Formats: sequence, C-alpha cells, structure tokens
Amino acid sequence: MATVVIALAALALGRFVVPPNEMLRLLLGQVLPLRPTWTPNEATVVLDVRLPRVLLSLLVGGGLALGGAALQGVFRNPLVSPDVIGVSSGSSFGGVLALLLGAGSVSVVGAAFACGLVALGAVLLIGRLNSGNPILMIVLGGTVTGAFFTALVSFVKYVADPESQLPSIVFWLLGSLATATYAKVITAAVPVLLGSAVVLALRWRLNVLSLGDDDAAALGVPPRTTRLLLLMAVALMTAGSVAVAGLVGWVGLVVPHLARLWTGSDHRAQLPAAFLIGGAYLTLIDTLSRTITAAEMPLGILTAVIGAPFFIGLLARSRNRMWSQ
Repeated sequence: MATVVIALAALALGRFVVPPNEMLRLLLGQVLPLRPTWTPNEATVVLDVRLPRVLLSLLVGGGLALGGAALQGVFRNPLVSPDVIGVSSGSSFGGVLALLLGAGSVSVVGAAFACGLVALGAVLLIGRLNSGNPILMIVLGGTVTGAFFTALVSFVKYVADPESQLPSIVFWLLGSLATATYAKVITAAVPVLLGSAVVLALRWRLNVLSLGDDDAAALGVPPRTTRLLLLMAVALMTAGSVAVAGLVGWVGLVVPHLARLWTGSDHRAQLPAAFLIGGAYLTLIDTLSRTITAAEMPLGILTAVIGAPFFIGLLARSRNRMWSQ
C-alpha cells in the first residue's frame, strides 16, 4: 500500500503540481467514462511525462533491490550488492560506448544490455576455472570483470570530446530517469520482470541454500544449478536496469536490509518485500531529484548521500541482530 501511495504522490508532485483529486480522476478517466475536469497541461504532465518515469522507477528500484536481496542470500553475505557480479560495470561500458559513437537512445539501451550479459558470461566462465569453491570464484570473477569494464569506461571518458560527449557520458553514469518513455518502460519491464519471476519462484530454495551445499543437496536442491539460475536472473535484472537508468548505487545494498528488518530472514517474505520497498524507495528519490533543485539532480548522488548515512544508522541500530536471525 505504501508503494502505491508513493507512486501516486510522485504523479502529483513536481515543478508543476497537479491537484491529487484531478490526478486520480485523470487516471481513472483512462479506463472509465468520466467527464474531463482536468486541463490539457495536466494530462500531458501526468500521462506523458510522469507516468512512464514512475513506472520506470518502480521497475528499476524493485529489480535492483530484489537482485541485492537474492545475492545476499546466495553468498550469505549482507554486504553484497548487484555490483559484485560485474554486470553493472559491463552495462556501463556498453552505454558509454554507444554515447561515444553518437548512437541513439535505443542503441544505448541495447549496447548496455548486451555488454551486461557479456560481463555475466565472463564471470561464469571464471567461476568454472576452479570447482573447489564456486562462490569464492564467482566473487573473484565479478571483481576482476568489474575492474576490467570500469577501466574501459575510464578509457571511453578519456577519449571523449570534453565539450560535446563527456558531459552526456558523465550524466548518464550518475543515473537518471529524465529521459523516461513508455518504450524504455517496456525495455526494462521484459528483463526485470522475467528475472524477478525466476528469483521469486526460487525464493524458498534460498532458505535451503543457507544451510550449506551438502545439506541443500541432501534435501533435493541442486546448489550449483540453483545458484546459476539466481545469478543469471539477477544479472538480467541489473543489465535491464542500468540500460535504461544508468548507474544507480546503494539501492541493492540498503533496501534488502530494510526488508530483512521488517520481514525477518525468511526469503519467501523478504524477497517480495524487497521488490516493493525498492520500487517505492527509488520513486521517492527520483521525486526528490526533480523537485528540490531547479536543475535535476542525478539519482546516483542522492542515493549515495541518503543511503550511506541511512545504512550506518541501520548498522548502529540493529548490530548483530539483523543477520543472526
């Protein structure tokens, strides 16, 4: 319910404030035969500008939060986020490379998504080099792959024209939903919802994986196959999110802890809660980014400024209780 309230408030708030009653009538008027009492400007702002932006923030925030919660369960480490598997860095490189080449927005999204999947393939390939400790090898593979693609992003920024290309690259890397369209909503919805469906379908198996690989296998849950499916689903969600919104940090780290505090460590309840809280959190951050200053502030700045002290507060409040349940 809180997620719905925040989404509706985001549709009404902004530089051009739409009265909540008119905003609700406008939305209902798209499916019911209501007499129009709203102005054409209000219809344009709500339906063409804010609605795709809110839908995109719900998808991106929910996907990143769900991915972070799933990875923290897979690796049994509360400090893991989607960045650990290197997909974010790979998607970033694809996006900035497309911007450097002057490609359109569709090509930017496609390149970011494709390079994110390439990064996942590299991580999985490195993970197969040593069969002794697959979790450790995947973490090391993600670190190496992320560092490699981060270096490539730095190279693209180095060769980009500082007047015409570099500003757009830097702004994209900081994360933004300013260019949200219904086409981007569809582009993000396919990988995010598909990956979310896989993760939520396997959420009970995460509880079994927390017992260890031997116990999970004894209970009929193949640990390697389950872990691979979860990693691929998280990579799919991350690549789709970065492709349409750029790099948005801290969501996949902070929100899973909030979900864990409210629902406990049972992944059957924690993962759906993480998706809903993540969507509401990023929608709230995006609403702040376009209302607190005249020039829109990138999402990456606000998520870090708000997320870092908030995360410290969570650590101080919960201490060991948060992960000992």
